[in-house]
Amino acid sequence: MIQTPAGEKLARAFAAQSPRLKPRIVGVSSRLISVGVLAIFGALIAQAFLRQGIAVWAVGIAYILYDTALLVFTAWRIWPLRDGAVVRPAGDARPQFAVIVAARNEATVIDVTIDRLAAQEDAPDVILIADDGSDDATPEVFAARYGLEPPPFGTISPPSPVLPSLRWLRLPHGGKARALNAAMLEIDAEVMLTVDADTLLEPGAIAAMRAAFAAEPELVAATGVIRPMCGPDWQGRVFEWFQTYEYVRNFLSRHAWEQQHSLLLISGAFAAFRREAVVTVGGFDPDCMVEDYELIHRLHRHAANEALDWRVRVIGRAIARTDAPATLPEFLRQRRRWFGGFLQTQYWNRDMVGNRRFGQLGTQMLPVKALDTVQPIYGLAAFAILIAVLASGRLHIVLPILLIMLTKIAIDLSFHLGSLRLYARWTGQQEGLRWGPALIAAILEPFTFQLFRHLGALLGWVAFLTGKESWTAQSRSAIRASRNVTGDVV
Repeated sequence: MIQTPAGEKLARAFAAQSPRLKPRIVGVSSRLISVGVLAIFGALIAQAFLRQGIAVWAVGIAYILYDTALLVFTAWRIWPLRDGAVVRPAGDARPQFAVIVAARNEATVIDVTIDRLAAQEDAPDVILIADDGSDDATPEVFAARYGLEPPPFGTISPPSPVLPSLRWLRLPHGGKARALNAAMLEIDAEVMLTVDADTLLEPGAIAAMRAAFAAEPELVAATGVIRPMCGPDWQGRVFEWFQTYEYVRNFLSRHAWEQQHSLLLISGAFAAFRREAVVTVGGFDPDCMVEDYELIHRLHRHAANEALDWRVRVIGRAIARTDAPATLPEFLRQRRRWFGGFLQTQYWNRDMVGNRRFGQLGTQMLPVKALDTVQPIYGLAAFAILIAVLASGRLHIVLPILLIMLTKIAIDLSFHLGSLRLYARWTGQQEGLRWGPALIAAILEPFTFQLFRHLGALLGWVAFLTGKESWTAQSRSAIRASRNVTGDVV
């Protein structure tokens, strides 16, 4: 595809802003934190061979203490949600919103996603499908449902005669980040919303996002709150059950870090950005496994360098549902990519770790993220050592370990039950968040789902070290199953 002047400008901005292409000097504090993380892990693992008592399980104790500390921090920062979410008064301006849906071979679900967007009470001004070289029935769906004819590769279609806000940007296959960058240059809206083809917005989602950007001119990026939906079979129901409560905790944690001006994790499946800010830092990185997460680092970096008061938030009333992995292989592939991309981004931005110039992000959030790089390995090592202790018959060690684990489960239960109430007040969502299933999930998770998460993260280490990962297709079992029964998704 021929590079346009706008594309060349974006590429130059990315080359100047990207720490991957232009590495920064890594300070002493960052190096000490990185070395310390590895040294502590090595010292804790060594206890399994050097000690005889409960200290054999030192890595497990450290894992539990660290996880509990994060839980206490989150509980402290989300406690104000007991009075509901803070709603900032909207400004007079109504920012223009353009939705970009980057899609490849999503013919089975793309019309549902488009129709949900068009049906929003505060519908987007533009819906742009960034078609990343689809070779399935996408053209037939667009022709039959929206009267769109395939434009030449690298060009954008006229508006749909059925849905005037809808346009089709047809691109050669190059990956999600390239598709988003190309689409971003075709719109002139103040705010662009990225929505995955398997993500369905709940009523009022765009209105909540638009109100947030109208109320706060400094807001440059925001994520909505996402809920998982999986397939209808028993595997899908089990994975949806565990992931539902996992997502509740994760989005409350994001809100907690937002209060520290340190929110990094934006879900590209449903996220909004000031377009000009994204263009300024060079758009999405096509070589990162998690392009949305990496972009937020560059936005924070640019804001610190230029002394800009840019904000990143999670919008509690902007709700969407996404078709989440419904089988173990799909789940592991997703978590491999997520964690591998997290490691990439942490490595490229290691100069920010412990760096006071980046405020609480540098001195609090990024050191925590440095510890998070090995947390899953801690969890798997603790489980392996526990199994080894059991196999060796050292029951005098097993009992105190079990007491520690039971205490941790009790703490988790208390947090989970309290967080459900706060989450409901924050988002206005209560469906599928019953206390009984939450209790059972909290009890079972350390011995089941949590180990799968850690295994996926371990595979992420492999992806990071080998550089072998790409935008892979996922079965859209939840949306397709609903369509088979009703003809639409409810």
